[in-house]
Amino acid sequence: NLKIPSPSLIPRLNFTPEFSTSSPHTIADEEISDESETDSQSDGRENKFELSFFPDEDKEEYIFFQKTLTAVKNWFTLFGWSKGQNPISIPYSLRRDVCKVQMSSSQETAFKQNLGKDTKTVYDMVFHLSGQLLPGITSSKSLPLDPLEQMLRLHRQHSTLLAFLKSQGAYLPHVMPEFLLEPDDYKKWIQVQTALRVSLGNNHLFILENSLFETMSKRAWTDVLLQIYKVFVLPRVSSRNSTDQFSLESTQKMPRIKSEPLSSNIYSPYERTILIWLNNHYEKNRKSVWKDCQKVPPMRWIVNFDQDLLDGLVLAAQLAAYCPYLIATHFVRMYTDPRIHEQFLHNCLILVDAMHAVNLSIDIKVNDFILAVLIYF
Repeated sequence: NLKIPSPSLIPRLNFTPEFSTSSPHTIADEEISDESETDSQSDGRENKFELSFFPDEDKEEYIFFQKTLTAVKNWFTLFGWSKGQNPISIPYSLRRDVCKVQMSSSQETAFKQNLGKDTKTVYDMVFHLSGQLLPGITSSKSLPLDPLEQMLRLHRQHSTLLAFLKSQGAYLPHVMPEFLLEPDDYKKWIQVQTALRVSLGNNHLFILENSLFETMSKRAWTDVLLQIYKVFVLPRVSSRNSTDQFSLESTQKMPRIKSEPLSSNIYSPYERTILIWLNNHYEKNRKSVWKDCQKVPPMRWIVNFDQDLLDGLVLAAQLAAYCPYLIATHFVRMYTDPRIHEQFLHNCLILVDAMHAVNLSIDIKVNDFILAVLIYF
């Protein structure tokens, strides 16, 4: 049986640099006589970062990104914390609560202490999921009172977080510590960096105006959480005691999904282990779950986590393996060969109802399936 995790990174300045109203830009040298290699490097950074924004609502990819963000938010709200659920918003509460808990733990007043008593931060989340403390970061350590020093401390802490995640195998080359800051702190960081570059004679700095910073921050925090899940949660998947399932005659006729690290450039070994688990249970149970239906669902090779799960049959087969009593009350009413989106939605309604019937602690709603089905059709 597979163990499946619960689920379908100075001086005070008194000036503010100008912020573009429409796009990221660099602070250009007043003497533009010299278009050197520095300019091309700066342009390269801009192009790289432009691919890292959360897409606008009018873009084709927006729906996919929004669904990913919602799934990430729901999972970490439910399972990312040591003492039950803790609602989060991306990126707002993750940015805000780091400042709140640090400020509220100051010994200035009892009011501030009580205000942040139960506030949880991304560092608490990482400790809960990894069992490791980030070097130099504790919830009880207060931030400096000076706003500029606060920003510099937070920037160092975010740098530590990103370095720690990368050391564990996270892939975050596009996420800079400043993208994880609050917007006002990001402006302070720009002020500091601008002054440093002016003093060094290097006037090229990548700057995001307010609205673009928010799209960058939303994407950065979403990717950080996805990588936290990848390096600390997915590795818990184990393929122990799966030899009996592989001995099934029917599964031997199917192409095998290999879990070796180099056998896929899309899914990790742990994700491929879950695909193997889905294939085995579906093939083992499809004939027994829907044996009394007019048509038994056909054999299928499950190779992804989106299109192959849309009709609800694969997930129903997994639930039936552990809760066979749901077969008679729920799963026999599913379409075993759905063709139109109404039949897909009917199956999804039954599947969600079955999850609620067994009090499965996953905040999955029918709408989560509906949007995916509509996109498919």
